Amino acid sequence: MSQASQHGKWTLSSSDDDNDDPLPSALNNNSPLLFGSPPPDQHTSSDSNLNPPKIASNFHQPKHDPDPPPSIEVKPEPKSDTVTAAPPLSIGSEARQASQASQLKPVKYESNQSRPFLAGKRKKDDDSISGWALSDSDDDDDDKAKGQSSGQKDPPPKRSSPKLKKAKVEERPPSPHGRTYYIDEPDDFFETSVPPVNDTYRFYLNKVTGLEKRYNTGALHIKEILSPLFGTLKESVQFNYCFDIAWMLQQYPPEFRDKPVLIVHGDKREAKARLLQQAQPYSQVRFCQAKLDIAFGTHHTKMMLLWYEEGFRVVILTSNMIRADWYQKTQGLWMSPLYLRLPKGSPETAGESPTLFKRDLLEYLGAYRAPEITDWIQRIREHDLSETRVYLIGSTPGRYLGSDMERWGHLRLRKLLHDHTRPIPNEEKWPVIGQFSSIGSMGVDKTKWLAGEFQRTLTTLGKSSLRPDPPMHLIYPSVDDVRTSLEGYPAGGSLPYSIQTAQKQLWLHSYFHRWQAETTGRSHAMPHIKTYMRASPDFTQLAWFLVTSANLSKAAWGALEKNNTQVMVRSYELGVLYVPSAFSMSTFPVQMDVFPATTSSTSFPVPFDLPPKRYSSKGYL
Repeated sequence: MSQASQHGKWTLSSSDDDNDDPLPSALNNNSPLLFGSPPPDQHTSSDSNLNPPKIASNFHQPKHDPDPPPSIEVKPEPKSDTVTAAPPLSIGSEARQASQASQLKPVKYESNQSRPFLAGKRKKDDDSISGWALSDSDDDDDDKAKGQSSGQKDPPPKRSSPKLKKAKVEERPPSPHGRTYYIDEPDDFFETSVPPVNDTYRFYLNKVTGLEKRYNTGALHIKEILSPLFGTLKESVQFNYCFDIAWMLQQYPPEFRDKPVLIVHGDKREAKARLLQQAQPYSQVRFCQAKLDIAFGTHHTKMMLLWYEEGFRVVILTSNMIRADWYQKTQGLWMSPLYLRLPKGSPETAGESPTLFKRDLLEYLGAYRAPEITDWIQRIREHDLSETRVYLIGSTPGRYLGSDMERWGHLRLRKLLHDHTRPIPNEEKWPVIGQFSSIGSMGVDKTKWLAGEFQRTLTTLGKSSLRPDPPMHLIYPSVDDVRTSLEGYPAGGSLPYSIQTAQKQLWLHSYFHRWQAETTGRSHAMPHIKTYMRASPDFTQLAWFLVTSANLSKAAWGALEKNNTQVMVRSYELGVLYVPSAFSMSTFPVQMDVFPATTSSTSFPVPFDLPPKRYSSKGYL
């Protein structure tokens, strides 16, 4: 249900993994953004990608979303308890709800300009924390897979007093450009330079409102990605989890808006009907439904295929196709070079890269078994992808045996690290770092998955027979990080971690580190990016780096079954792996000052501060 607070109206829900465990009465500000639940007077909603959670919404009547609530296009999610005082109005992630609402009753902005729905927009133009910013997640829960559901109702949260409202406003970090900079697209948003196309790593962050301009110099916004600067667009494909179609089409330049767009999604039943309804006014939009044959899986991949008159380009990213994901969150993307068309009559093996990116991309697309993608597979075959220097790591739903086990998920990452990295002296002191925006169920003790098969993957370095147990730092924003963010507590809607799951894996809390990103100016832009890496003991070098859509969950990465003879993956995911050998280097130096971006640097632009800062002891619940 909707609830009024000093931050405007908001909705409450839990996230991906849950049953009927009771909620604690309060949270410490230094605790992890536990379980998608803020302190009693400020709740966040979440959206995960397994069982559909109950969600109470204050948005308008839904239109296109896997769940019945009013809001933006929101995907079905794992079952979860609704942290609300009234009966739930809908089921689904906040991101998807927000997209629904945008179709039914677009929000009016202070500029009196009609815009697609912004989950974070409030009706009142006050100086309180900006409203909902909603997004997706992808958490799996074995309990959900067993069909557990929740029916317990929690007591209503206390309403905030005017005094509390004032106190919270004072804690909000000031914008150097004024209050409206947080909410609306500033006039100077696109004045910062676009990154040069010959950048070494082709890894970029999104632009964020509310930052000093220098922190957006070399960052990208969706309008820039789709602009004529990168090519004369003929046709495109958008793979994603959440869509606001009207908003997405507005991001294309006017001259490209009538070009054919194929949307690859995972919606079913009512959610699919709502998505199709969104596209009714747009004859250029077609759909491809990804097959999800294993319960509680989601189509979480985020990728653009862009076909130009000049060639072809791939963009692999972490943002949903909704407005809330593109302004005040930290997101990342890899943009390929412009791939030129091969001469007619070229052999099928032509245009391959040293990283076999072309082969792996075609294999990933083939896994959809979808006739709608067939033409795109042929187009890719006809282009030269030989300049690609990253490895593709995907997940596709299924149970895999034998050599197929190494095609997808974390075993694919393990195989690549085995084949393309090399042992490092004192590697047991090189910490593993994981950074993500949602957390799934991993078992009653760490050896069940995280410190077992997944850690073995993350610690693989070449053909070393060592099985080191290096430090593992997991970066996930604390309540205090969220409270002081650009969006305030509503940012927690994109950081789901149900309290029911958290209470079953208290051992995980000792791994948690805060989100701090002074190096990129994004400490207050909550992360929806997902990154994994292996760093030197002094955090000045990287053995490898991965940016991906995959959160910390077995659904995303896969889990071994039947005495390790098969692996089961629930969801579609996609990311790119950087290894030094592909760049003729032994390690990647960590870039100290990421912005303003430069073309000549061989240092890697890690999006957050190193070393990570551990939660205070008071942060554990």
